[in-house]
Amino acid sequence: MGQLTGGDPSLLRRINSAVVLHALRATDCATLTEITRVTGLSRPTVEGVVEGLIEGGLVVEAAAEDGARRQGRPARRFRFRAEAGHLLGLEIGPHRVAALLSDLDGRVLGAQAKEVDETAPADERLDRLRGAVAELLRRAGVARSSLRAVGVGTPGIVEADGTVRLSTALPQWTGLKLGERLSRSFRCPVLVENDANAAAVAEHWKGAASETDDVVFVLAGLSPGAGSLIGGRLHRGYGGAAGEIGALHLLGREAKPEALLSTTDEPLHPLDEQAVAEVFALARKGDQRARAAVERFIQRLVHDVAALVLALDPELVVIGGWAAGLDGVLEPLRCELARYCLRPPRVALSMLGEAAVATGALRLALDHVEEQLFAVDGTVTARR
Repeated sequence: MGQLTGGDPSLLRRINSAVVLHALRATDCATLTEITRVTGLSRPTVEGVVEGLIEGGLVVEAAAEDGARRQGRPARRFRFRAEAGHLLGLEIGPHRVAALLSDLDGRVLGAQAKEVDETAPADERLDRLRGAVAELLRRAGVARSSLRAVGVGTPGIVEADGTVRLSTALPQWTGLKLGERLSRSFRCPVLVENDANAAAVAEHWKGAASETDDVVFVLAGLSPGAGSLIGGRLHRGYGGAAGEIGALHLLGREAKPEALLSTTDEPLHPLDEQAVAEVFALARKGDQRARAAVERFIQRLVHDVAALVLALDPELVVIGGWAAGLDGVLEPLRCELARYCLRPPRVALSMLGEAAVATGALRLALDHVEEQLFAVDGTVTARR
């Protein structure tokens, strides 16, 4: 559209509505006078917009305080109805599926997780996820029709339409039209994202990266992946494959992580996290073969992370995944990055742990709803 003119009342109403709603969402409640002062709009305009938002169910008049009643008729106060809709953040992993439920402010109302076998076929894994969602909604007393958006984090390279182009972590996952399959269960938009990307978003929202906009999140494991934010924006790459550091061994024909961490002549199974934990436990007890295996793995992890650090120059590297719970990873990583990198970044463990992927998926759903509520012709006034 061209420039806004006085002859475009529909667009002007949308702008005023977004401005007022944003002001109300930023506070517990406010009077018409306070909204007028914050937004710079005229009082009649604010009154009309607020009444429209009340009719739309996004704003409600707050109850007057008892003390105010005794002093005469109080000024009417209004608040954003965060309970007017709900959001879901879903994680689909090799060993579990998980769901987070929130209101329109992103306040978590409940969580549910279910274990799933690493060899489970796609249909079984999705059935477990649907079961977790149904149980979560039932316990929270939230109707499925109240959902405004669903975010999903999954291993693999994810296309814009929610199709998994490639995934070695989950059986029958490559080529799966995941967004389409899940959309059958919801009457709202379903947004599918790579799990490491979702975790990076989560750490930036309410984790170790909340105070920096240039960050690399490493989902450490036998098939590591990474998500990157540049200037606070998720960097997916042209085809959604940015951060696939698990494939770097192909460049130098080096051994895969599952071979590096093996204490025998046989590589570990790529999804056997329990076997990995046992190797690290043996290393802590002084087992020489295990210590050598852990050292090989850490060197490989450093090699993978350094490649991204040299390319992106982040301020912070966050380590998550199962490696976040293992001792001895952080300090060697700091030392080795200091050797390889021109300007070594800070290194920290994930603050969100196993909740990172689902939390990031929830944030993606919240972003989508905020764009609907606050965007006018592509301009978003909502807080990040």
